[in-house]
Amino acid sequence: MRADQSSVTRAETRCALPRRVASLGRCQSRSPGRGGAWPFLVRGGVAAVREVTEPQGGLLSFAPCARVQLGSPGSHENPEPQPSGIAAAAPARQCLHPPIRGPIMCQGSICPWRDPLPRLQVWTWIEPVVASTQVATSLYDAGLLLVVKASFGVGTSSNHSSSPSPRGALEDEQQRAISNFYIVYHLVMGLTPLLSAYGLGWLSDRYHRKVSICVPLLGFLLSRLVLLLKVLLDWPVEILYAGAALTGLCGGFSAFWSGVMALGSLSSSEGRRSLRLIVIDLILGLAGFCGSMVSGHLFKQMVGHSKQGLVLTACSVSCATCALLYSLFVLKVPESKAKPRKAVDIVPGTVGRYDTLDPDQTDKQSVVRPPAPPATAKPKQIIIGLLFVGAIIYDLAVVGTVDVMPLFVLREPLSWNQVQVGYGMASGYTIFITSFLGVLVFSRYLQDTTMIMIGMVSFASGALLLAFVKETYMFYIARAIMLFALIPVTTIRSAMSKLIKGSSYGKVFVILQLSLTLTGVVTSTLYNKIYQLTMEKFIGTCFALSSFLSFLAILPIGIVAYKQASWLQPEDITEK
Repeated sequence: MRADQSSVTRAETRCALPRRVASLGRCQSRSPGRGGAWPFLVRGGVAAVREVTEPQGGLLSFAPCARVQLGSPGSHENPEPQPSGIAAAAPARQCLHPPIRGPIMCQGSICPWRDPLPRLQVWTWIEPVVASTQVATSLYDAGLLLVVKASFGVGTSSNHSSSPSPRGALEDEQQRAISNFYIVYHLVMGLTPLLSAYGLGWLSDRYHRKVSICVPLLGFLLSRLVLLLKVLLDWPVEILYAGAALTGLCGGFSAFWSGVMALGSLSSSEGRRSLRLIVIDLILGLAGFCGSMVSGHLFKQMVGHSKQGLVLTACSVSCATCALLYSLFVLKVPESKAKPRKAVDIVPGTVGRYDTLDPDQTDKQSVVRPPAPPATAKPKQIIIGLLFVGAIIYDLAVVGTVDVMPLFVLREPLSWNQVQVGYGMASGYTIFITSFLGVLVFSRYLQDTTMIMIGMVSFASGALLLAFVKETYMFYIARAIMLFALIPVTTIRSAMSKLIKGSSYGKVFVILQLSLTLTGVVTSTLYNKIYQLTMEKFIGTCFALSSFLSFLAILPIGIVAYKQASWLQPEDITEK
């Protein structure tokens, strides 16, 4: 018996394979005990077919999805008997046949192998667009602040070149001028997207996802060009309002970020959506960190007899141009991974699924459950409304702190120069890294609502300490305490995406982003006025107010957590 088996093995390992498997690989062993083609086909569910026929024209047909093109029809060799046990092989749930010559005719869009080799979906990555745009934005923000400061009087080359009393008066006047400029600038930047952002989101959902990304990128490029022309031609500072209007009319950050979140949601499953979106935020933070670190040094660079800021603004324009060109000619819209896959017949008489290709798809999802009665149906609108309220209140605190912080670091007791301003902005982007690590760890053990509350407590504690900062090292300690401050809004988006249909991502995310933008405009104006009134008495008033609002935002998120826990209890009892 052993001799017969060895002779069969030697006969099967020859290079000249029978025609029915000749195109499946050369010089491969078909012995079921020594690897090669047959065990591979058994695992893939191809060799489990009882019959392999060759129709006219030299086409072999393998179930479920392979069709092999032979060289030419001709005489057939006597087919060798199939090894025992192949017909009894367990039906596989994946299509794992090796690369074969000729076209692979998959059944519908279910088989993951459409080509001889799998294609890397590199062109569907939104990260290059996010990185280029954020580098341009970080350079632009630093350049805008320094250019506006230089336009309103006080010298920037030294922090301690004047006597204390006149310098204090000049600083107060300069601070009010910069604050008033930013009030108008943020009003224009925040209100103009209301005219176009929702329309771009609707077009993105209805026609093409790239609409809500490419059009805002065009607006970003135009605003960077306006700043470059202001530095190059010494235009008045009011021309920067026109750049803000162009950005807003093209959708602004509201439309752009909603488009990015929509693409990120489409390319991820529900189980990994929080991680996917926080990865995008991580790329945003890393790019912003790099841009802010070099912004102060680039601002001081001079080309010939040009003014300060020319190199910085030129680099910002270059990065914005790269992002726009990439999104237009390279970026591809990914296919949605949230839709369930259909069942296909792998072996006659059996039914298999390709759900195992997605690690987030579990066996529980294949169980058909009866629809929930109306009395126990989850009111998703209540959850979405509470998440909206929590996001808006938290955004009030964050926007107020971010808007006042540049003015705070330019004035005593810190009085930073250009390089220190760039470093301070870069410290804010480290939050993206720590928030990513936090989601990476917390998502394994905690619910979304718990992660949101952890982030809110982190920001509230850091803002409270920031109100009493007197030295530079205290500022960085306060920023370090805010290490999880980015988790709430990103996780809220992820939680909302699980409650809505994929076809509504663009509209819902635009509505959320517009709500945040509109409240941010009101907050910016309010906080700048409060800062002007309190900067001589207690300069940390705005930060203390932000800490209070952040703690207040925990209330609606806590209600969401309570309602979700109460809804899960009846289902758990029913399952048991």
